[in-house]
Amino acid sequence: MANHDSILTSWQAITANGALLSQSVDERLTLHQKTFADWDEANHGPAPIWIPSEIDVSNSNLQKLINQLEADTLESLHSFWQSHPNRFWTEVVSSLGIQFSKPARSVLTYSDPREPNWLTGAKLNIVENCFQAAPESIAIRYGGDDGNLNELTYGELLIDVQLLAAQLRDTGFEPGDPLAIAMPMTARSVVIYLAILYAGCTAVSIADSFAAAEIAKRLRISKAKAIFFAETFPRSGKTIQLGSTIRQAVAICERDKQDIQLLPIKYEFGNMNPLRQPHYANPEDTINVLFSSGTTGDPKAIPWDHTTPIKCAADGKYHHNIKPDDVVTWPTNLGWMMGPWLIFATLINRATIGLFENAPTGEDFGQFVQDSTTTMLGVVPALVRHWKRTKCMERFDWSSIRCFSSTGEASNSVDMTYLSSLAGFRPIIEYCGGTEIGGGYVSSTVIQHNVPAAFSCPGIGSQFVILDDDGTPTDEGELYLVSPTMGLSRNLLNRDHFETYYADVPKSNLDLALRRHGDRMQQLPNGYWRACGRTDDTMNPGGIKIGSAEIETVVNQLDGIQESAVIAAPQPGGGPDELIAFIVTPRKIDVEATRDKINRSIRDTINPLIRIAKIMVVASLPRTASNKIMRRQLRSTLELADD
Repeated sequence: MANHDSILTSWQAITANGALLSQSVDERLTLHQKTFADWDEANHGPAPIWIPSEIDVSNSNLQKLINQLEADTLESLHSFWQSHPNRFWTEVVSSLGIQFSKPARSVLTYSDPREPNWLTGAKLNIVENCFQAAPESIAIRYGGDDGNLNELTYGELLIDVQLLAAQLRDTGFEPGDPLAIAMPMTARSVVIYLAILYAGCTAVSIADSFAAAEIAKRLRISKAKAIFFAETFPRSGKTIQLGSTIRQAVAICERDKQDIQLLPIKYEFGNMNPLRQPHYANPEDTINVLFSSGTTGDPKAIPWDHTTPIKCAADGKYHHNIKPDDVVTWPTNLGWMMGPWLIFATLINRATIGLFENAPTGEDFGQFVQDSTTTMLGVVPALVRHWKRTKCMERFDWSSIRCFSSTGEASNSVDMTYLSSLAGFRPIIEYCGGTEIGGGYVSSTVIQHNVPAAFSCPGIGSQFVILDDDGTPTDEGELYLVSPTMGLSRNLLNRDHFETYYADVPKSNLDLALRRHGDRMQQLPNGYWRACGRTDDTMNPGGIKIGSAEIETVVNQLDGIQESAVIAAPQPGGGPDELIAFIVTPRKIDVEATRDKINRSIRDTINPLIRIAKIMVVASLPRTASNKIMRRQLRSTLELADD
């Protein structure tokens, strides 16, 4: 068997000079397989796809932070932030160049780690920190399927934001007013989002793919006073009529006596003078309300404040290694946390946002990545599976890419190795977190060996433990976050925050403030981690977090179905979970036809991107003495059926 170190040295040399880019993708993958044919996975974990050089490490933002804090190694940096969170976050805030109208007396204070105070005494508007780059630097590079590239400088973007913020004030909106935004991720939507925050109002982020009833639900929960929306927009050769959906949603709200002003995307600046100074606020004041499904029919409404984007920017800088010369392209939406994350992580780090204003599924997107000289490309694994199946990205020159990132759902090593090969084997920053975290709690870095579909370290400034059912540390079990860390939510609009995240966590002898998150995690032989799905009743199909109750409500309304339970089940070989519906019905049914009927109803009432993959008919649903569905038993039933 070949020596472990010699295999690593050989692969590092093969990928170092870019020579692989002259080969086909199939040839690149074959070379990786041959190089690691004798790799001892049992003792060393999965084979890596990328190994950093000494120059890669020394030039990285993360290594510079390690040097600044005299931590010597990444492991000692972990120990430092766990032992000295105030000193650590003080250094991070300083390194990001965060500006205040009134400086903080202290970055972090607390008597209870579950209720921390961040940036005590400070006044700021986080949007002001998105414009620290030179005015002539490119803030957004954007285009669509016509192949044309457009650019917006930081100076131009700031003027647009200030003009629209002035118009909002002139219209009568005041600081704190919730203003919804439902539109695709475009240069115009970035202007609108930043202008809402600059004026001191609260952005209410709603995905444009939701049905009218779901949009109305989010408008109701947030008490939105107005909604920005796109009347129509192109998507995969079709014209999406969003305006009619928005008007239906607003009509539902008006029946409940909630008046909402319609603000189409063409909402003009008029003859306003720019609002030269933003609204300065307290750090804990809400800037954005995002939604993340929980275990009841209504989604959790999660407020972001002025400190949350600092977490976004820190993750972007230290995990994704974003620098001022980078172009960060990540197909996303403002209704998903990665939309705001993309804005803050890119602009606070003085880089360029790459926006493809259409679906990222065809060759026109590959051309955009090439022509925009994208350096950091973010994906959801389902998108990579499509690219791999269609081979639609293999003809493009993606040599400008320095790293990828993947989030939203579990990935598998085969697909991620394929993705890495598209750029001649570049690292993939696996990134897992949540809306209530403002970023990731576990990730990868560019200073460690990069293993496909695996996380190599805790998120910057974060800590977690993995416990079994008895509350004992284990290599595979439920993951619990440790408070405090910047970015963690501190309240919910429509839930009891303490009850949701802290009540009834396992008793352990760790003497840590444990916070429930709902993920299962496995630690690998090499010390890395792999995601194993959810432990609660929420799921992430296609990167869209949805609660089982939301889907079950739709299923139970269909004729002939007495009750149902929906679970997420992993696919063989890894990757995103599939949704399985267990249904109780008194009649004999056509399973395939019933599944199609359920999916049509989900499409019309929730979201067309959510689909049931399989139906299982059962005589009854297993329940606890308190009548709660035993989903773990359903998963066991599914495993037995598959066997």
